Amino acid sequence: MPPIHLTIKDLEALQARGISTDLAEEQLHLLQKGPPFQSLDRPCTLGDGIRCLSDTEISKGIDRYDRLAPHREIIKFVPASGAATRMFMDLITVEKSDAFVEPDWIKKRAASGEAAYQTLITFMDNLPHFAFYEALTALSTHEEITMARLQKRKHYLRVLRYLLNPVGLNYSRLPKGLILFHHYPEGPRTAFEEHLAEAALYAKGKGGTAKLHFTVSPDHLPRFEALLNHVKRQYESQFTTPLKVNFSIQKRHTDTLATNREGAPFRNPDGSLLFRPGGHGALIENLNRLKGDIVFIKNIDNVVHDRFKPTTTRYKKALAGLLMALQDDTFTWLQGLCAPLSTPAMVDGAFAFARAHLHLIPPAGIHQSSTATRRQWIIDHLNRPLRVCGVVKNDGAPGGGPFWIEESDHRLSLQIVENSAVAPSAQQQDLLRAATHFNPVDLVCGIRDFTGAPFDLSRFVDPEAVFVSQKSKGGHQLNALELPGLWNGGMAHWNTIFVEVPPETFNPVKLVNDLLQERHGAPMNLPPLFSGPQKYHRRQEGGPP
Repeated sequence: MPPIHLTIKDLEALQARGISTDLAEEQLHLLQKGPPFQSLDRPCTLGDGIRCLSDTEISKGIDRYDRLAPHREIIKFVPASGAATRMFMDLITVEKSDAFVEPDWIKKRAASGEAAYQTLITFMDNLPHFAFYEALTALSTHEEITMARLQKRKHYLRVLRYLLNPVGLNYSRLPKGLILFHHYPEGPRTAFEEHLAEAALYAKGKGGTAKLHFTVSPDHLPRFEALLNHVKRQYESQFTTPLKVNFSIQKRHTDTLATNREGAPFRNPDGSLLFRPGGHGALIENLNRLKGDIVFIKNIDNVVHDRFKPTTTRYKKALAGLLMALQDDTFTWLQGLCAPLSTPAMVDGAFAFARAHLHLIPPAGIHQSSTATRRQWIIDHLNRPLRVCGVVKNDGAPGGGPFWIEESDHRLSLQIVENSAVAPSAQQQDLLRAATHFNPVDLVCGIRDFTGAPFDLSRFVDPEAVFVSQKSKGGHQLNALELPGLWNGGMAHWNTIFVEVPPETFNPVKLVNDLLQERHGAPMNLPPLFSGPQKYHRRQEGGPP
């Protein structure tokens, strides 16, 4: 690998972004050598790292949450900067082709198994079932042609022009949060609005107010703010809940460098360093600035129609109630351990609690250490942020889920592991394929310590748990560095509990035809040809959701 050489102009550019030279060199070294792989010990399974709550436990958790929530600072945190480009990628691909003169030819391409054309036919056959149909109709009517007529005559190109491009809805360039997802009698809702409605159902804290925090791109912040101003009173009235909504953007000092194929810093045509957004792992800083106590985390596209929200609400409250119970017990042990009269028996009890309820397994030899050493170890490991993570039974796709991993000190811990973080060896890949559950990004987090002070979440990040992905810029290949994933390396040193939740709570919209699922409000009697939602294939983590 070539030596790392930074010019004076490079140093000035780093300083302007608030990135230290040491950090820049560390990023370039990681890009050159590649990040270390996680060492899988075994996948978590029910009874071995994953809990399954009984109906009684669910009811107790809900009761606890409903009783304590009015006294806590509760926030719903939604990463929402992700663009909808991937959601419409098949339609974008077809729009750029010359396939519009012969609809029968399009059907042949679809029948041969070409996914983009299958997506197009499903989309066009079911066009009126999408929540943005009325908005498309208004655009076409303005140009004195109805959307129904365009659909009947199979003028696919014109429909896609209204949908994807700046002359119309411009959906290929908007963030998912601003896409109309669901039909309602009073009008369609965007994904952003669905999160407002959800928060009113389960994220009310002190004063009965539902607080939400969205991370958005700076380019789209004005549109989010305008939409909020337009609909806020409507949802406050409909759900009889005051809403307090804040936004933040990814900070420039979380941008990362890239390297070329030779391992040297990638440069723009003018010779300047290329800086790229650091991925959703950079959002740990946004989360760190929240003044909350209990924080729900959920992706922007994982929402359902109102008539399917009760299941989501039930399990969100149950997970939060479980977190509150574990948090209270942990705080009690910490207060006793930090008292002047703590005893060896109390230290032993704390170790037993940590192992039984938090899956904290100490390294070999710790029990032969002095009482003072053991006491300090258990205090350090109990006094950490806590997260309860809902996990869903694997749908057949491997990886991306809960695992027992071996830490550098040889002890085992619970982690959410992505495919790209696993070594290519046959043994490790076999363990990856043996996963029974995956991570749907359904987290409830406790981010204050036993004294009530907020944790500095940056202390609990594994800085080497980065992602390296292959990208291109100006026709040139590059290696891009993305910061430790928000719920992977970004929370590597948190205390973690995995709980099985039903698949009904996981309804992401990764492809546009996913909106044709019943849980997104579509009817069940859809045309048979290529209709119904496309199968959801989970992507590698490391980019915005």
